[in-house]
Amino acid sequence: MFNPLMPIFRERELSFMLKHCGAKVAIVPKQFRGFDHEQMLEGLRPNLPALEHVVVVGGGGPNSFEALLSGPQWEREADARAILTRYRPGPDDVTQLMFTSGTTGEPKGVMHTANTMMANLLPFIERMRLSSDDVMLMASPMAHQVGFMYGMMMPVVLRARAVLQDVWDAGRAADLVRAEGCTFTMASTPFLSDLTKTVVESGKGVPSLRIFQCAGAPIPGALVEQAREVLGTKIVSGWGMTEVGVATLIQLNDDDQLAVNTDGCPLPGVEVKVVDVNDMALPAGEEGKLMIRGCSNFGGYLHRPQLNSTDTEGWFDTGDLARMDEHGYIRISGRSKDVIIRGGENIPVVEIEALLYRHPAVLQVALVAYPDERLGERGCAVVTTKPGQSLEFAGMVHFLKSQKVALQYIPERLLVLEAMPSTPSGKIQKFKLREMVRAGSV
Repeated sequence: MFNPLMPIFRERELSFMLKHCGAKVAIVPKQFRGFDHEQMLEGLRPNLPALEHVVVVGGGGPNSFEALLSGPQWEREADARAILTRYRPGPDDVTQLMFTSGTTGEPKGVMHTANTMMANLLPFIERMRLSSDDVMLMASPMAHQVGFMYGMMMPVVLRARAVLQDVWDAGRAADLVRAEGCTFTMASTPFLSDLTKTVVESGKGVPSLRIFQCAGAPIPGALVEQAREVLGTKIVSGWGMTEVGVATLIQLNDDDQLAVNTDGCPLPGVEVKVVDVNDMALPAGEEGKLMIRGCSNFGGYLHRPQLNSTDTEGWFDTGDLARMDEHGYIRISGRSKDVIIRGGENIPVVEIEALLYRHPAVLQVALVAYPDERLGERGCAVVTTKPGQSLEFAGMVHFLKSQKVALQYIPERLLVLEAMPSTPSGKIQKFKLREMVRAGSV
């Protein structure tokens, strides 16, 4: 079973994830972006009794990738075929575990099989009219479903070339598109904005790039118009999540305005509906809970079936709010889940709030989103302090770093209030905080 993990994760995230899934082998780079991953994993081992091996890519010792995996020539053994097939999983066995942040505080392990992933990939390929002649540029990490399924698996299925970019740099991406003849890429809206800006500033086009599939945040109409003119690329909006893959996309022959105003229509094999609080289907144009049923739906959350949010008829509650038009195209209008999506990366709101509650100066805390032109959203921590205590932004950042939180999860603004807006029962009214933050009234 593959369990890809983000290189931004540190001790806090990894200790939970590796213990939760009972990982036996961890493969890490010796160093990545100046950070020693081998040292971190070795430090975690005493608290991970199931972890038998730490395999180090670029290492020089007996635990190196070369010594343990690429060096031994098992393929020359007499029983090589048996070695290769002995533990081969079946099509309905769980083969992928992908952790996702949500509203429960701790990450949830999303389980997929070969069948659930292939059931999404094949109609995606058909909708995008991809073939072995295409060249994929992928700047999303393999620990995101985008990178894993569409950057690694899809080129293998197509027998097509893939160009992987491990650190995003728009200038480098444009150079790669030109050098490798890349025809397809997919990423969140900030990546599209960055690439468009780079091409404008450099004056060097990317004529081979045929499709940019964009999701994770609404695509501004001005950006679609500019990208179409500057890049000469079809901008394809869509919606998806780790649990179901990319489930809705516009058609390649759709008007560009549909990329601005909708998140597409369901792929073959996928059903979506918008329902009210009583799970009754709503008419076109009305906002409600987005439900999805399809052969690409995940197999559940590891060790947490109580969180699966799937009814007896197979409908999965996505946690998103949406509207559907008379043609079956959806538009994500909000989230019933308390999640902030920063540049396509889910911020674990409940977990960060729980950590901030441990700060000796914090009385109450709420983490809310505020809009950002490039990343879509950023996080703002709103706090009240205990009598006689104070909290400054630098102190909050230092505290969260000491808790080994990934840097991308740390709020980028701090607001200190005398009192939180709340209901009569004392529940913090986050919608009011969002309004205050966005209006700049605090």
